[in-house]
Amino acid sequence: MESQRRHPKQFSIEFFPPKGEEGLARLRTAREELAKLSPKYVSVTFGAGGSTQEGTLETVRETLAAGLDTAPHLSCIGGSRESIRAILDQYVDMGVKRIVALRGDMPSGMREGGDFLYANELVEFIRAETGDHFHIEVAAYPEFHPQAASASADLDNFARKVKAGANAAITQYFYNLDAYLRFVEECERRGVEIPIVPGIMPITNIKQLARFSAMCGAEIPRWLRLRLEAYGDDLESLRAFGLEVTVELCRRLLDAGAPGLHFYSMNQAGTTSRIWRDLDLSAA
Repeated sequence: MESQRRHPKQFSIEFFPPKGEEGLARLRTAREELAKLSPKYVSVTFGAGGSTQEGTLETVRETLAAGLDTAPHLSCIGGSRESIRAILDQYVDMGVKRIVALRGDMPSGMREGGDFLYANELVEFIRAETGDHFHIEVAAYPEFHPQAASASADLDNFARKVKAGANAAITQYFYNLDAYLRFVEECERRGVEIPIVPGIMPITNIKQLARFSAMCGAEIPRWLRLRLEAYGDDLESLRAFGLEVTVELCRRLLDAGAPGLHFYSMNQAGTTSRIWRDLDLSAA
């Protein structure tokens, strides 16, 4: 973890483009509350193949206007060089300085992958088109990408993204500290020393968490799943326990030398704000 200890700590938050007026109101409320925490930046997710591109652009525009450094997610799968170039031009004009560069998932019904097959190709393209204008974040998978041929292949893929020009990485969420520590150790052996910031998913709903984890390959440890399931319909107790587990994980990560935390807010302020304040991150 020596490579990670050398980086200044940064704390950030993720939002997603809302659907409908109710979702928009919820996002605006959460953003206003979470802005009080003074995050280093906030990110905004992007739908595969541009399915939520307009929503992302509008959310980014509004978030920038709220005074927050905003990093749009940019997914390349299904996209062309022309379409990605147009998006980059828009972001430059809007004053965006950060981008989260991702491969993304193939949209339903689409057979062609577009001009880019892998995230390292997108990173390389962004650098070729815009030089050092953008601070580029990429994804990392401590428990390995579900489509990776092997653990070693996944680490090699991550190293290629860094070599292509990535400045930092945000991990998929996890609840196993050792998975992150060993991932960083393997990266260091490959000469990869950029900040690898743990992604944090607060635990508030076991069914939702299980669904997300099944899609992205994140593991819910057996002991944690059984404890959460034991609460049944007692949501208040489940959330209290989930908060305790998440805060403890964050503390252990920071003590181990993690260069910050990136919170998946789910467009809700309460739990992220509580974790942030329990950890006293504003003073970090």
